[in-house]
Amino acid sequence: MAFAHNGDVELFYETFGRTTDRAMLLVNGLGSQCISYRTEFCQRIADLGYLVIRYDNRDVGLSTKFDHVRPDVGGVLRALAGGLAASAPYLLADMAGDAVAVLDDLGIERAHVVGASMGGMIAQTMAIEFPERVASLTSIMSTTGDRDVGQPTSVALQALLARPSTDRASYVARQLAGARAWGSPNLYDEARLSAAADEAFERSFSPAGFARQFIAIQASGSRTRALAEVAVRTLVVHGDADTLIDISGGRRTAAAVPKARFVAIKGMGHDYPPEHWEQLIGLVHEHASADGT
Repeated sequence: MAFAHNGDVELFYETFGRTTDRAMLLVNGLGSQCISYRTEFCQRIADLGYLVIRYDNRDVGLSTKFDHVRPDVGGVLRALAGGLAASAPYLLADMAGDAVAVLDDLGIERAHVVGASMGGMIAQTMAIEFPERVASLTSIMSTTGDRDVGQPTSVALQALLARPSTDRASYVARQLAGARAWGSPNLYDEARLSAAADEAFERSFSPAGFARQFIAIQASGSRTRALAEVAVRTLVVHGDADTLIDISGGRRTAAAVPKARFVAIKGMGHDYPPEHWEQLIGLVHEHASADGT
């Protein structure tokens, strides 16, 4: 197993494809482990001529957990609602630094960076903080941190903030409930989703890590002003059936970044089931290949 280090934070990663190929870094969303980018998905991209890198963000999977910090989601939300600064063990900027540490460990100067949901926020932050490391940016089903766009429906928010899981059965049930609340509405596959949830639970179970990542998102604030200075070629992709991060978040992201391209995918919710892989991979490949790098 391979691990990179950002100070005291240890980050698990693995690669697909040849080390001589152009690099593509896949950044995960809230609470999800690197295996959410399924092996078959990664291999399909690698077969197009990429060294594909997937890694566990801090606080999930096999990477460092911040279990010494007890998350107080309610306190953070109340502070922000009152216009106060929120206390967080880390921010999205720190998580962007983690992504750079993975590239450093592999000796990669620049990578095509693809992030989904919170991963899109981290990828955006990489383009802001470390533009020299980003060959191209693809932000999928994400938003800018502005509170007037990208907000969930009440049903999706309720599912997101439901009582934390305590065991395998409750974890799988919570994943299925989330998929029903915000997944692609015509592509709900209970067998596939249950198997993926079982695999994730067996690999690592860290509900408090989910809460701390959520706090990092909330405490990091808006990126809109900083995105206006981004010169990295940017593609923004969003499903028109996304109820967890409304498509307005994707549209705002594309509007904020100069010359960004926006693509809406019909029928896609806040997930990327196999039925959408061909279109997603095609878009990512076309974007990453636009300048021949």
